[in-house]
Amino acid sequence: MSQPRVIVVGNEKGGAGKSTIALHLAVALMYGGAKVAVLDLDLRQQSLGHFFASRRAWLAANEAEAPMPLEFPLSPDLALATDGEALAAFHQAFEAANEAADFVLIDTPGGDTAISRAAHGLADLIVTPMNDSFVDFDMLGVVDPVSLDLKRPGLYSVTVWDSRKARAVADGRSIDWVVLRNRLAPTEARNRRRLDERVKALSRRVGFRVGPGLRDRVIYRELYPFGLTIADLSPAIRPVAISLQHVAARQELRALIGALGLGDVTGQTLMAAE
Repeated sequence: MSQPRVIVVGNEKGGAGKSTIALHLAVALMYGGAKVAVLDLDLRQQSLGHFFASRRAWLAANEAEAPMPLEFPLSPDLALATDGEALAAFHQAFEAANEAADFVLIDTPGGDTAISRAAHGLADLIVTPMNDSFVDFDMLGVVDPVSLDLKRPGLYSVTVWDSRKARAVADGRSIDWVVLRNRLAPTEARNRRRLDERVKALSRRVGFRVGPGLRDRVIYRELYPFGLTIADLSPAIRPVAISLQHVAARQELRALIGALGLGDVTGQTLMAAE
């Protein structure tokens, strides 16, 4: 690829599943043969960094092989630094990643920070996981408490809107935005229908696409401590027993990749039988 593609996984609401989406995207892209650089901007929690550290340790201990990303870690001390210092460190890491990889994948914190806003402005694709609830939707759109009509875009939608405008002015390029309905679980039908209608109305208003996320499956939690994903499971890598639920999870990941327009990169790698 002549120009690396920058994917930002973002949502200012914590607990939406950003890191889970980010690590699955990184691993799926690597299995497609892409060089993937990862930047974890959640300077305190660093879930993505911990995941790949566990992956390296598990693979070494089990004498197994699986792709690893190019990592450009930022110091946790930057959480206490000035915005200027944090931005300088971020841009230095980003430029290094941009020169080394086909994809630069950035996981952002559940809050508004200077480096998170800077990352959004550099994105080619913004991926926003959203739990299936009005609690999560509140960051995207504000509804009337009586009628539940959509009143206005929420704080995070404004952040993305500002990033898109700045990017268009800077280099004339657009930013694709996909909202994933993440961690879907059986809910009361009327409430889901109400939420679906508001998400669709907001998508028309601020311009995002809606895609499928990842359900709240046990397998994702089981594999995380090993630094592994459903895409890693093979005859050589089986830290847990395989079941039909794992086949469904692989299909779910394939649907997510397709919705993001990345299927041409991952190719048939997610089609293999467990």
